Amino acid sequence: MISPYSNHYRDDTMQTAYISHPLCLKHDMGSDHPECPARIHAIEDQLIASGLFGYLQHHEAPEVTREQLLRVHDAGYVDLIAAMSPKEGRVMLDGDTEMNPFSYPAALRAAGAVVLGVDMVMERKIENAFCNIRPPGHHAERARAMGFCIFNNVAIGAAHALAAHGLGRVAIADFDVHHGNGTEQIFHDDLRVMLCSTFQHPFYPYGGADSGNDHIINVPLAAGAGSEEFRAAVTSRWLPALEAFKPEFLMISAGFDAHREDDMAMLRLVDGDYGWVTQQLKHVADKHCHGRIVSALEGGYAMHALGRSAMAHIKILSGL
Repeated sequence: MISPYSNHYRDDTMQTAYISHPLCLKHDMGSDHPECPARIHAIEDQLIASGLFGYLQHHEAPEVTREQLLRVHDAGYVDLIAAMSPKEGRVMLDGDTEMNPFSYPAALRAAGAVVLGVDMVMERKIENAFCNIRPPGHHAERARAMGFCIFNNVAIGAAHALAAHGLGRVAIADFDVHHGNGTEQIFHDDLRVMLCSTFQHPFYPYGGADSGNDHIINVPLAAGAGSEEFRAAVTSRWLPALEAFKPEFLMISAGFDAHREDDMAMLRLVDGDYGWVTQQLKHVADKHCHGRIVSALEGGYAMHALGRSAMAHIKILSGL
């Protein structure tokens, strides 16, 4: 098999980038933890089996810089995470989130993947990007790790698009089954960033239903909701808001744990829903953002469903 980081791939400039890093496999919170290294493999294996893997532009994630982290996280928090990184064993950050010796460097690469994606899209080296990364990010607040998340990868990418590329409006679409409380907290008072989110409610992290505003479009879904309710939420709430906002860049918090096969939650989406929502978001990006999209992995814990759903998402992104 060809190394995923070699150059033996189609070299058209406007492709979908696939950004990851080997350290994302070494962050490990224990054999019984659902946020496990096998998640990366589940997606890669499905892409390889489908023949799609070789048509993506492969890139290894750099480390995020301190400057990039401090756009969304408090300096004291960034320093604390670095200081807590263990030499051996594991340390707890919250009841769900642990670090082993590789977790901190993996978190730096996960955030760096999204920044790289933003840079490459803005420089027109690629059309869009999918970041197959862990730890995920959307629960991480300015000064708090939680829900498997250490740094808020998508928030870091959005802030980078604003600060480094001079954009004025960035939208984030989050279809993870859990509310992206960290992303909302970071951008709640920043009118340059629109967050559109669907999530099961009431459910972890037990918020979001009442915390939206004109640029935070939260659509809680009841346990048992499926394709019809999800598609109605996107069509009636997300798309009109995005149309009015006219984003210049679109980020996606791509969580696949609302799938009916995923027992971490109780929504009932199917593979095709992820392709459908990606198509809707791609229409928005084509109309307002010059097609600019960077997507980053969040949740998804049923391995077969995760692989298939991510492939449906990436297939639409790539146009293949």
